[in-house]
Amino acid sequence: MEQKQNQVRAEKFSCKKGEQTIRGLQVMPEGFDRSRKYGAIIFSHSFRGSYLDMEGICRKFAGLGYGAFCFSFCGGGQQSDGDEVKSDGSSLDMCIESEVSDLLAVKDYVKHLEYVDEQKIVLAGVSQGGFVSGVAAARCGKEIRKLVMICPALCIPDHARRGRLGGAVYDVKEVPERIDCGNTVLGRGFHEEASGMDAFLELSPYQGPVLLIHGLDDGVVDYSYAVRAKENYRKGQCHLQLIRNAGHGFSAEHWECIGESMRQFLEGRREILTIRIIVTDSEVREAEEERTIRIYFTGYCECASFQGTVLPGGCDTRVQRKGEPESVRAEYTLLGRDMDGVKCYLHIVNRLCGEEYKPLIHTNSPALSWMNDTEFTAVVEGGDGGPTVRIFAEQ
Repeated sequence: MEQKQNQVRAEKFSCKKGEQTIRGLQVMPEGFDRSRKYGAIIFSHSFRGSYLDMEGICRKFAGLGYGAFCFSFCGGGQQSDGDEVKSDGSSLDMCIESEVSDLLAVKDYVKHLEYVDEQKIVLAGVSQGGFVSGVAAARCGKEIRKLVMICPALCIPDHARRGRLGGAVYDVKEVPERIDCGNTVLGRGFHEEASGMDAFLELSPYQGPVLLIHGLDDGVVDYSYAVRAKENYRKGQCHLQLIRNAGHGFSAEHWECIGESMRQFLEGRREILTIRIIVTDSEVREAEEERTIRIYFTGYCECASFQGTVLPGGCDTRVQRKGEPESVRAEYTLLGRDMDGVKCYLHIVNRLCGEEYKPLIHTNSPALSWMNDTEFTAVVEGGDGGPTVRIFAEQ
């Protein structure tokens, strides 16, 4: 079955893992040409999920020119899911290793498609799918160009050792054959495997670039697991992005910002400044065919290269004129110290150009003088009290 929507091409696919059939969805860019080679991203869903959960982000990245693939794990999903969405297998046989083998089967299928560039395969996963993606990347080595883990459920081994797998409560001294997790049931084998795992040792063999995204308010997987995972990789290999006011599930706005941060990462840019904006006041002025909003703010930056505070006078000006796109321009100055301990300032003008923010930075820091002649992009991530501004530069 094939359908076109949002200028991309989506169709179902299936592949084999032994005797089992894995079902999923592939989304290709507008103007898809089988004679071309596309970079591929394989998305893995969370516990109780299915490939339908990943369709939206697949469409986003297909719109950016990637081949995007998502699939349902064997035995995964909920008992109410239809057979057309599920892959073969029982949830009683599902475990981390079975899901890793599912993902590796899909990776092999994608790798051998005539229109996929096998040198540009990315794994990305959410929650349990994030953990599985990390383990699979460690098994694949250089086959996987980059890895993205979103709130990865690295807590699973600890939850098993406590008798809390999948939200269930059971006695680890007398583990039941069937572990009731509400909308699904796990087998004792999942517990036995997970309770003996060291999540961080499983991840560490991967040598490629890693983006790790986690919510600071995650009540299922504490963000400390993500902090430890970052330190587990080699220095400079993993970038950890912590999102304020985000739990284990993300809002549509958060997903939009996550998608933009992923795009920056996949296009070879690194986050060099993270600025927490704190709104202090605002005003609105109405004219006949023009509306101007001014948002005043302070804030701070605590990064490896610079630490400082937004001085009074920071202002985000938004002008809406009839029949024209909204004009957005934020201007502010941070005063602080660079990585050499030298007192300096950063003057930032951040403009919305089309659909992308393009900051200009001027500084008097000798160590950061490269910023004066560098092209930057930015992601503005919403949050209570004001956004977080993430500024990126090419690596």
